[in-house]
Amino acid sequence: MNCEVCQLRELEVEHFEIREVLRCILHTIVFHRALGLIRPKDIDLELFDITYVQCGEKEVEKKIDEKIDQFISWVDKHPNKKSQICLSFYEVKSKQPSWFTNKIERLYWEQWYINLNVTQPAKSQTIKPHLSKVLVNPGEASDQERGARRTLLEASVQEVLFQIIKFVNEKKDHVPPITDGVLYFPFEITIPSSSDSAFGMDMIKRMLQTGHPTMLS
Repeated sequence: MNCEVCQLRELEVEHFEIREVLRCILHTIVFHRALGLIRPKDIDLELFDITYVQCGEKEVEKKIDEKIDQFISWVDKHPNKKSQICLSFYEVKSKQPSWFTNKIERLYWEQWYINLNVTQPAKSQTIKPHLSKVLVNPGEASDQERGARRTLLEASVQEVLFQIIKFVNEKKDHVPPITDGVLYFPFEITIPSSSDSAFGMDMIKRMLQTGHPTMLS
C-alpha cells in the first residue's frame, strides 16, 4: 500500500508554547482529512495571531490532548532535545484467521512528522554597573528579543500550516475510499519512546512505514 510521508519544517519552541503549537498543527491535519458532517470550530491561539479549525469532535480533542500531555511529560524528562511526533492515518484490515487468532492489522497510508526543537528561555544578562546609566531600561532589550523571536515563530507556524494545506491539495491518489457514516479517518499519534534511544525511534518509524500493527496508539 502506498504510504505518503510529509516532513513538516522544524519549529523552535519554548516549553510554554508546546501545547498551543501542537494543538494547532495536529488539529489542522486531522481537519483537512475529515469526512462527513463535521461541525468545524474556529480556534484563536492565545500566544499568536493565528486561527485554526478543529473538527468539533470530542473524541478527537481528547485523543490529541492526551498525546500532547504525554509529549510534554517526555520533554520534562529530556530537556533541550530535538524531537519528532508522528501522526499516522490508517485503514483497519482483518488478516486471514488462524486456528488461534483473528488478527486485525493497520495499513498506514499517510504519515505526518512534526519536528520540534524545545529550547530553554535565555537568562537575563547581568548589567555591569558602569553601563547602568546608559541603559535606561535594562529589560527593554530582552523584551525586544523575545518579541522578535515570537514573531519569527508565528511566521514559522503559519508556514507549517501552508505546508499542510499544500500537501493535502497535491496528494490525493493514496487516500482510501470513504466509508459511509465515518466522520474522520482513523489515526494515531506517536511520541518519542521513554527510553529516548535513536534505535527506539528508528524501530517505531520502521513499524509505521511497513504497516505492521503497533501498540502505540
